[in-house]
Amino acid sequence: MESYIDKISFCIQKGKIDSKSPYPPEMKGEPGADELTMEALKNGLVANDILTKAMIPAMGVVGELFKEKKLFVPQVLMSAKAMSSAMRHLKPYFASGELKQKGLFIVGTVAGDLHDIGKNLVSMMIEGSGWSVLDLGVDVKSEQFIEAVRDNPGSVLGMSALLTTTMESMERSVKEIKKIYPNQRIMVGGAPLNSDFAKRIGADFYAPNPQSAVEYLGNII
Repeated sequence: MESYIDKISFCIQKGKIDSKSPYPPEMKGEPGADELTMEALKNGLVANDILTKAMIPAMGVVGELFKEKKLFVPQVLMSAKAMSSAMRHLKPYFASGELKQKGLFIVGTVAGDLHDIGKNLVSMMIEGSGWSVLDLGVDVKSEQFIEAVRDNPGSVLGMSALLTTTMESMERSVKEIKKIYPNQRIMVGGAPLNSDFAKRIGADFYAPNPQSAVEYLGNII
């Protein structure tokens, strides 16, 4: 059974989705995270072991390498896709209650901003660390954030902005949410942001990269 753990972890780190995936070239035709996870479950491997011993550590390695600039966005996206392909086989176990997720992370790109690569990357990394993710998409108005927070007490909210012109939207949304829900945890990220800006607008944390976001969530459990 340990071999399944090692193989699934390796495929996620390498971004090997399934046998049809041509990436990475050196693993062409070999089974990927998708088939190996399905096979492992059929052979009696516990879903929780796949999540905690293979998937979460693998995405942790990917996150650290990305933070150290040893991996780049395309490679991380392939790893995240491989993780997602394995995760879909675990979904029924979450639904049944056999697998417990760490919490709910709500995320969206703020009003006026249509960029989603950074948001998607963070979402996939956080899902790979054992959280449930509610993605509100792009151009998200304050009212949509507030509604999601209201409907999901105890969640953590993430906001993304890639344009300097939409930092104002982020500030407005953070302040409006905090006015109604002062204890709501809000994490912000995006190229033009920094920790001083996050502090000034009332956000709880600034994530300069996906791994920092994962680590922040891990620290507040």
